[in-house]
Amino acid sequence: MLGLSATAGLKAANAPKASATTVAVAEHLVAGEFGPAIDAALQTENPVERTVQLRQIAAAQRAVGEFDGAEATAGLIPNRRERARDRGQTARERGQGGSGADFTELMELIQATLEPESWDEVGGPGSVREFETGVRVDPLGQLRQVSKEELTGRLQLISSRGRIADLHEDMARQSRLRLISLPRLEQAVAARLREGKPIPETMRRLAGLSRIQYVFVYPDSNELVIAGPAEGWKYDDNGRPVSREAGTPTFDLDDLVTVLRTFSPGGQSIFGCSINPREANLQSVKSFAEASNAAGPLRPGQLRNWLKELQTRLGLQDVEVYGVPANSRVAQVLVEADYKMKLIGIDKLDSGVEIPSYFDLLKSSGNAGAGSMDALRWWLTMKYGAIDHSPDRQSFEIRGSSVLCQSELQFVTSQGQHLAKGATEPTNQLFAQTFTKKYAELAKHDPVFADLQNLFDLGMAAALCQQEHLYERAHWKLGVFAANGEYQVAEVAAPKVVDSVINHRVYNGKDIVVQVAGGVRVDLLSVVKDKSLAHENEALSAISDKGKLPELPADRWWWDASR
Repeated sequence: MLGLSATAGLKAANAPKASATTVAVAEHLVAGEFGPAIDAALQTENPVERTVQLRQIAAAQRAVGEFDGAEATAGLIPNRRERARDRGQTARERGQGGSGADFTELMELIQATLEPESWDEVGGPGSVREFETGVRVDPLGQLRQVSKEELTGRLQLISSRGRIADLHEDMARQSRLRLISLPRLEQAVAARLREGKPIPETMRRLAGLSRIQYVFVYPDSNELVIAGPAEGWKYDDNGRPVSREAGTPTFDLDDLVTVLRTFSPGGQSIFGCSINPREANLQSVKSFAEASNAAGPLRPGQLRNWLKELQTRLGLQDVEVYGVPANSRVAQVLVEADYKMKLIGIDKLDSGVEIPSYFDLLKSSGNAGAGSMDALRWWLTMKYGAIDHSPDRQSFEIRGSSVLCQSELQFVTSQGQHLAKGATEPTNQLFAQTFTKKYAELAKHDPVFADLQNLFDLGMAAALCQQEHLYERAHWKLGVFAANGEYQVAEVAAPKVVDSVINHRVYNGKDIVVQVAGGVRVDLLSVVKDKSLAHENEALSAISDKGKLPELPADRWWWDASR
């Protein structure tokens, strides 16, 4: 579904004089360091100067083809008109491969017509804003928001445990801290490929890792390590590999490689999907609904045919995947999770968990509406509590990983476009809150939601590697895992279209028809940028110093920390 962005901003002013942050931004851009450039710009107190800096960064990102990054940067521009223009420019330059429409002229018309005081900042009450539909995984943004330095020494303590390895051979044994060297894993996979041997399940299952909790880089030994709890795996009735104790899907090597390629040189640094209604179909639905309303209430026996006509006019919706191959397992999980979330919301799918549908909540609230066709938007995004890092930024801990469901109301224009109202209503919001609260339980019943959580965590780890230049610091060029590497990710059927999600109930003699938009948005970039969640931890330095790799056999790529 499509939306618009119109928010309050500042009037254009004369260009400011160069400042220390302006110089810093320029230096980072010369070096191709977009993340540090954004950090520098966000330190600029003068909003006019900050606008100029962010526009320069967005232009530089577009110049190298990083259109999703440019769009995210444009979203940080404080001047609403400049923000709209930059987003429009990004959409135009993105061209045929783009995932958004150019609403610049309409945005400017709205902004010029309405009183500035009637608009709030992006995401605030009363705003009309542009949004992605489907699943959006943007870890770099979240990293900037939630990184913080950890100063207690706790991370150093954990890292020191990893320095003394338990080199047992029982990968099925539960471990509170299993460590995997990504360069060593890649080298082991490369050796199998050279010898024409299949990749063993131990590698495909990432040594039974059940959560990515830590990322360590050891520049002196050229190692980049992910770590977390682990256990053995088994296969469920459908042949799906799941952890022995929790029964949740295991991490997948193909998913890791897919995501690493997204967050490496040449990658888009963002991935996701959108499920988009066709504007001509929406226009037809709106015309039909308006004509029906003008004709008066439906007579008994007409409802079934009326709903059938509505569903026929709405028709199929197009699936778009970006940032990852459309025929990858990652894309398959994103689309399936998005679609199932909508079905659960309008009582078209039994989730096995007590999640009341929108209709259930509507009935209990007594707010049955006026019988109009409501357009609801639900989407899934990620939420992280904090990303702790040591003062030397060699040790990182990912904390508070969760999935967040968000909601919004929309209206449909006569041209069939969905415009976001920028706000939600109590029943819509309550469903989103309940879905979020029940997500962990839901993931235990439906593997696709657990898979989605795994993808979020893989994306965050890969984003950390990119944002903190860990590939370069470990002197690792990703080898066969690189974008043009020899490792071939298994292909699945690429989802192209799905049925529209619509349902109907009658309350107090009134017909309530609900159509759902949205999807999954994994905005990891916002996590990276959330400075309130960023902590320096001196303990992490100690962990890094003491946690350097033990002496390992040449072909050993995993180990457990000593107990």
